[in-house]
Amino acid sequence: MSFTRTLRAVGGVAAAGALLFTAAPTASADYIRDGQWALDAFNPQKVWKESTGKNVTVAVIDSGVNGDHVDLKGNVLPGKDFAGGGGTADHETGDDHGTAMAALIAGHGHGPSHADGIMGLAPDAKILPIKTTEIGPGADIDGPIRYAVDHGAKVINMSFAGGSLNDQEKNAVSYALKKDVLLVAGSGNDGTDKPLYPAAAPGVLAVGAVAKDGKVLDRSNYGPHIRLIAPGEKIYSAGTGTSTKYRQATGTSDSTAYVSAAAALVRSKFPDLTAGQVANRLTKTAITPDGKTGITSPDPKYGYGVIRPYRALSEDIPEGPKNGPLTMPKDPEPAGAGADAPGQEAQGSESDDKGGLSPLALAGMALGVVVVLGIVIGVVVATKKRRNGPPPGGPGFGGPGGGAGVPPQHQFGSYQQPGPPGAYPSAPPTQPPGQ
Repeated sequence: MSFTRTLRAVGGVAAAGALLFTAAPTASADYIRDGQWALDAFNPQKVWKESTGKNVTVAVIDSGVNGDHVDLKGNVLPGKDFAGGGGTADHETGDDHGTAMAALIAGHGHGPSHADGIMGLAPDAKILPIKTTEIGPGADIDGPIRYAVDHGAKVINMSFAGGSLNDQEKNAVSYALKKDVLLVAGSGNDGTDKPLYPAAAPGVLAVGAVAKDGKVLDRSNYGPHIRLIAPGEKIYSAGTGTSTKYRQATGTSDSTAYVSAAAALVRSKFPDLTAGQVANRLTKTAITPDGKTGITSPDPKYGYGVIRPYRALSEDIPEGPKNGPLTMPKDPEPAGAGADAPGQEAQGSESDDKGGLSPLALAGMALGVVVVLGIVIGVVVATKKRRNGPPPGGPGFGGPGGGAGVPPQHQFGSYQQPGPPGAYPSAPPTQPPGQ
């Protein structure tokens, strides 16, 4: 069953504007463009009459971007390499993940009328490529986020998922939010409700993936932090090499890029909206497969639904509160204070350590005092009992039949590594037909 059939809102005339995917595939002699089913589903010709993402910079924190790709040339800024090279990040020839995300956001195609190759959802947006270290244990997104904010990015795309954020990274997230930058991140591809970061961090717009049949991908992570979903199955995009000029992949990486592109479209048309109000437009106009709109709380798998860029751009949506549907973090501690233990989740709260004794330490001291007092009282009572004779009943606590008892064991959840270092949420690329 096609997306168009599964995502009908209501019957009759009113349904015409309420379908998620209505457009027929664009006529093209290029099989790559013809294979962009997700782009066609958004009815891009109508979308681009409203906005093309002009004057908006989207930072892509990833593996670097091949700015020389025929479908991206001219839309990629120099950026910065934080992975050790120290130079720019716009000439990547190895890992194609970042190039693929950039193309889904701001690819402009090539050839006559730009009818061939990859066309992004926001083809006039600029890409700020930021190459970071391996995604996984040891990854550092503190510097990349701050660099993106300080170099004019209004949207930051993070198509990766890993463990907890350290204090510096939490500070960087808060820094971006205070500077009115929208952070968009993929939920991960484990197919579980385990929250992965940065998507699960407060203030970040978390994205899941939906298949062509309208169902959430089995591998798409879910949970109460999910806000939106977007196409993420068999997505064609740009590659980095001569023989791998294009690639096809499945996962939340690609869906995240589409949400970042939609955010760029909205920020371009409505430059006075806050990041949270941009997210508000996207969530208020999203649709769930059963056609329900305007739900008051996000579904753990669908969030508020699949993005509909045209509606987000064209409908009369109240601005809403500054933070929109985003849950803001508490103000973080100075760098280095109250660092989380390895593997500790970072969702929803920061360290309570303000210098001096922590609440946990104070509680421990109080407990120690109680224990000492208990021992003293016990000694006094025992002494009196020895003088006055034993009480009625047998030995042990609680009278006859009583026993010392053992406190119940506490069950702690185990921390599972989200994947091997360097793993990205997208599935390994598959070769296009005929290659």
